[in-house]
Amino acid sequence: MENEMKTIAGMMAVAARTAPKAKGEDYIELKVLSGGELASLAEEMIKYGEETGRPNFDRDGINVRASDAVLLLSLLKPVYLGLDCGACGFDTCAEMESNLKEGPEFRGPLCSWRLVDLGIALGSAVKTASLFNADNRIMYRIGVAALRAGMIKGEVAIGVPISATGKSIYFDR
Repeated sequence: MENEMKTIAGMMAVAARTAPKAKGEDYIELKVLSGGELASLAEEMIKYGEETGRPNFDRDGINVRASDAVLLLSLLKPVYLGLDCGACGFDTCAEMESNLKEGPEFRGPLCSWRLVDLGIALGSAVKTASLFNADNRIMYRIGVAALRAGMIKGEVAIGVPISATGKSIYFDR
């Protein structure tokens, strides 16, 4: 079933790529992981949790190790929209951009509309997984570890593991 799950993860990536984006500009990066890459990602998640004392990185790492594939999504160098809307917490887009800094896990602040783009892409991906009855779960911890390990580039990242078993491995955790 490994090939079928990699195909589903690829279709999830297509759905994320073609999802609507503000001004039609695409700053979404995508990558499908499977096989040994899942084990490396799982180890990075567990290691990060141990180093930082942050909870549940181990639990989610175990889920990743047991998954058939993971779709990574990130925002890479997203250009702000120029609306000066204040949704990011700053009065102007220029002020937001001049305050960009490294946070403990992600870089920010980011244009809220670009984060909405990422959310829409994510929703399209999990909808596609659901259409094929692939168990899935959105996990921010995957994005933290994937960025740290250089598995994907971007200011913020998130991951969606998928599996096909008799009972969802992401449910009773």
